[in-house]
Amino acid sequence: MNRFRVSKFRHTEARPPRREAWISDIRAGTAPSCRNHIKSSCSLIAFNSDHPGVLGIVPLQGQGEDKRRVAHLGCHSDLVTDLDFSPFDDFLLATGSADRTVKLWRLPGPGQALPSAPGVVLGPEDLPVEVLQFHPTSDGVLVSAAGTTVKVWDAAKQQPLTGTGHPGLPFPGHKARPHPLPWCPRCLEPNCDCFSAELVAHGDLVQSAIWSRDGALVGTACKDKQLRIFDPRTQPQASQSTQAHENSRDSRLAWTGSREYLVSTGFNQMREHEVKLWDTRLFSNALASLTLDTSPGCLMPLLDPDSGLLVLAGKGERQLYCYEVVPQQPALSPVTQCVLESVLRGAALVPRQALAVMSCEVLRVLQLSDTAIVPIGYHVPRKSVEFHEDLFPDTAGCVPATDPHSWWAGDNQQVQKVSLNPACRPHPSFTSRLVPSMEPLPDTAQPAVMETPVGDVDASEGFSSSPSSLTSPSTPSSLGPSLSSTSGIGTSPSLRSLQSLLGPSSKFRHAQGTVLHRDSHITNLKGLNLTTPGESDGFCANKLRVAVPLLSSGGQVAVLELRKPGRLPDTALPTLQNGAAVTDLAWDPFDPHRLAVAGEDARIRLWRVPPQGLEEVLTTPETVLTGHTEKICSLRFHPLAADVLASSSYDLTVRIWDLQAGVDRLKLQGHQDQIFSLAWSPDGQQLATVCKDGRVRIYRPRSGPEPLQEGPGPKGGRGARIVWVCDGRCLLVSGFDSQSERQLLLYEAEALAGGPLAVLGLDVAPSTLLPSYDPDTGLVLLTGKGDTRVFLYELLPESPFFLECNSFTSPDPHKGFVLLPKTECDVREVELMRCLRLRQSSLEPVAFRLPRVRKEFFQDDVFPDTAVSWEPVLSAKAWLQGANGQPWLLSLQPPDMSPVSQAPREAPARRAPSSAQYLEEKSDQQKKEELLNAMVAKLGNREDPLPQDSFEGVDEDEWD
Repeated sequence: MNRFRVSKFRHTEARPPRREAWISDIRAGTAPSCRNHIKSSCSLIAFNSDHPGVLGIVPLQGQGEDKRRVAHLGCHSDLVTDLDFSPFDDFLLATGSADRTVKLWRLPGPGQALPSAPGVVLGPEDLPVEVLQFHPTSDGVLVSAAGTTVKVWDAAKQQPLTGTGHPGLPFPGHKARPHPLPWCPRCLEPNCDCFSAELVAHGDLVQSAIWSRDGALVGTACKDKQLRIFDPRTQPQASQSTQAHENSRDSRLAWTGSREYLVSTGFNQMREHEVKLWDTRLFSNALASLTLDTSPGCLMPLLDPDSGLLVLAGKGERQLYCYEVVPQQPALSPVTQCVLESVLRGAALVPRQALAVMSCEVLRVLQLSDTAIVPIGYHVPRKSVEFHEDLFPDTAGCVPATDPHSWWAGDNQQVQKVSLNPACRPHPSFTSRLVPSMEPLPDTAQPAVMETPVGDVDASEGFSSSPSSLTSPSTPSSLGPSLSSTSGIGTSPSLRSLQSLLGPSSKFRHAQGTVLHRDSHITNLKGLNLTTPGESDGFCANKLRVAVPLLSSGGQVAVLELRKPGRLPDTALPTLQNGAAVTDLAWDPFDPHRLAVAGEDARIRLWRVPPQGLEEVLTTPETVLTGHTEKICSLRFHPLAADVLASSSYDLTVRIWDLQAGVDRLKLQGHQDQIFSLAWSPDGQQLATVCKDGRVRIYRPRSGPEPLQEGPGPKGGRGARIVWVCDGRCLLVSGFDSQSERQLLLYEAEALAGGPLAVLGLDVAPSTLLPSYDPDTGLVLLTGKGDTRVFLYELLPESPFFLECNSFTSPDPHKGFVLLPKTECDVREVELMRCLRLRQSSLEPVAFRLPRVRKEFFQDDVFPDTAVSWEPVLSAKAWLQGANGQPWLLSLQPPDMSPVSQAPREAPARRAPSSAQYLEEKSDQQKKEELLNAMVAKLGNREDPLPQDSFEGVDEDEWD
């Protein structure tokens, strides 16, 4: 009988709306992720914007102008790879990112500000999070995939679900299965009593992970071409697996209304889109299969489990295919097709509770294009305007059936169904307790999140990079782990309103980093040592030369001349042979030809490079300093005194060397663990260190070996850096928090024990941020080895402490980033800083310039007198005996330029008529008379003779 069944959806038609119903003039992201890029609840739409890590939020059912207001939420420090709304709470959003974290957000109602920080942070994972989805029956459970790992999370506890008992033992409601491994998959112990919901056995990148509708099973699609079914509460291994598609390109899954059937999309060997219907009870072969067109974009399956309608949306295409999934036949029956006006970048289904059931709308697809969101409704034509129960069966409600603990223990209760008949509404509502609504704190600066009319402003106005959040040490501990993640900085229609919301802004906020012309690059670098210790910058430079460690044995260091750019020869370069692996190196600021190199053999070697450059291999250093008993971590020359060098070592000491005598004169103690970094104060009287024991210390080396002050440092022990800022009044420390998120801590140097003045969370990344501080402008550059982004902030000793400026982004990771002396900047081009960026095979200069209109004048407001850092103020002997000094200052103003502060003011050109013209108001009668007079003047007077009347004729005899 089923063979001859006529589908009730056979006349379904897709109805693209008029442009007035579009959400227009948005800027959607085009990131290379295979996910949907857009999701919808019954109240809100969230989509990827063109800024990595920023989502656009817009109401689903808004009318008129409300429909066209989009707010921008800064979620992550990197690309948002996937997002999902809770099936029970319309305002609970989960986001996964390439920054390796999953975050849960409580979105506000209409007219309220977006959150400044997530309510829950899960992770970080070892690899970027690619997939996430909420559980369909339990609030607070979600599945995520990162790399080859799939985890089932208890969001309330911020950890993967775990249970007691062995995986081979049954939970309530489950069949016992033999334990497949001789050890526990969670702790690797042979006789443990724990079991974690981390699904194993994936041989490659997981491309899709999705719950069955009853929440009992998880299906995954993997790049190894395998389709797997898991029962996560029974065992972490797949209960079934089969080869899904013959091509390893993007594959996606979708469960039907029954746990026995699911649909997969992928590619065949001919790179054609392929769709298959599977029965989990007969998993070796697909029940039905169909082939579509050839296209490079992934095919997204949008399946409504209640109606069985399947919409296939291909990224980069202009067509939607609609099929009906009929497992009983089995078949994938075509229903209709829809041609799109624009290229599809993402797609999502609107929940059934939000459909217009009285107009027989059985499905609604949100198409995300580059500049608009287009709602496309699928309607079944019916003559009568009434509720049709055959088209709209009862659907799952919004009240969860169970909690995470009960579900994990084996509870299989299902969500109570509700009718879609408008006469039976409203239905019970539910608000998740995972992320409660937070009222604004009176003493805490609130983020500036604006709902901006789409099309009136550029979404990039107001910030140039993924924004960050600023937290004070007085922030309540309940919000501490989250407030330093990201902020929800949005857009504003004008700079004035932006400043009123965000507070003061930096005059350097528009500074732009630019890689200089290729003629200034040094290319064909080979054999670089890219695994230098985290305490080292990786290479060092002065205005003449660059010293780069090489990978070859013997601790070799290549010295390159900056005045001789171009391609290096293919032959081996002359090097400095240290005889031990290099741990750190530094140029003498007062002698551009002397290089200090620290080695793993606990020795410091001083090399003298010939003035014409290194032309042959040098094997004998000028001086060898011995005294440390363990490997050396860092080297720092004194900023004012010649021949004074500080070094830190794994022997937990800091030694101050007299290079003239070749001996250590002072020895600083008090560290309980590895010394991450050390820095001299600008006046050279104090030395600051940050240590793995979680403490920041300040020493007066000439006063004693013990620290003068101590204070709490970063909580994470992965690495840290320290630098003096704000004319020596503050200390800036870059490190990690307890959740491995990179952060900045600003201390007052005179009150170190009181903790940091401010804490700024940036992103999640494995490398330590290396700060490069410019004392003239108060700007600090922050980047890590292997990063592609350089953060730029202006530092202030008082609130708001950090002013964000434009960041610099490179297409490929850099291996090091160092700041050159101020005299190397081109002040005529308003160049604030010049840096060197070390790539895998080249070295390129990067200039940070400030856009200015009157560049013919010297910009003295951004170029104050700079310190003469290349000439010493004191000798080593004088400094060791207690003498102090101040550096000389030098003006950067060229002789042929005048300061802009003395430039004549230019009178603004008048672009509009005088206001006096508008002050003369005229009556309607006067305007009418003026109009008539003008018309008469143009036509002329009727009494005037015609032009031909003045012509002269000819005599009659002239006609002959």
